[in-house]
Amino acid sequence: MRSVRDATAPLRPPTHRAARAATEVFAPALLAAAMPIVIGVHSTSPSRVGLAWGLVGALFCSVIPNTLIWWGVRRGHLTDHHIRVRAQRRTPLMFGLVSVLVGLALMVGLDAPGPVTAIVVVMFALGLAVTAVNLVWKLSIHAAVAAGSAGILVIEFGPALLASVPVVALVGWSRVHLREHTLGQVIAGAVVGGPVAVAAFLALR
Repeated sequence: MRSVRDATAPLRPPTHRAARAATEVFAPALLAAAMPIVIGVHSTSPSRVGLAWGLVGALFCSVIPNTLIWWGVRRGHLTDHHIRVRAQRRTPLMFGLVSVLVGLALMVGLDAPGPVTAIVVVMFALGLAVTAVNLVWKLSIHAAVAAGSAGILVIEFGPALLASVPVVALVGWSRVHLREHTLGQVIAGAVVGGPVAVAAFLALR
């Protein structure tokens, strides 16, 4: 039997639920964790070595920065884990950059596989770009990371992974539909994220 709260709560339309799912499944934190692992396993032999280094990359690119974000949410310093208020983004983004730099220094010092190191550099370049823009304007980090990830997947796996490009559009639609960003902010995120990620990865790969 439905509770009184359930019965009186407004039902979300399917499009809203789909947008929320896309926003969460393809969130920057999850992509930043997945990409080092995917690249590490695919590009390194034996694959277990690539997996190990990919997990190190995921730790510094995603787990540590987003643990700090969740801590900020629990303390009431941040509105939510997507940090929808632009003025609140500066400190978490800066901490994220420091975390990635520490991870990168560790990987370079221990001679990590080149492609895994390259993807961590990409994450730093993306973070630096979106941090700079978000100081003055609310760029879509979702769109930036999704576009950058799609570009790298195409480089690494070939034309078959052009199938990832519609995911970028899906993520952009979800952010606009949820009224977290304007269409311009989403397009700007993709325009910044894609070229920055692709250029950095090609230069270092």
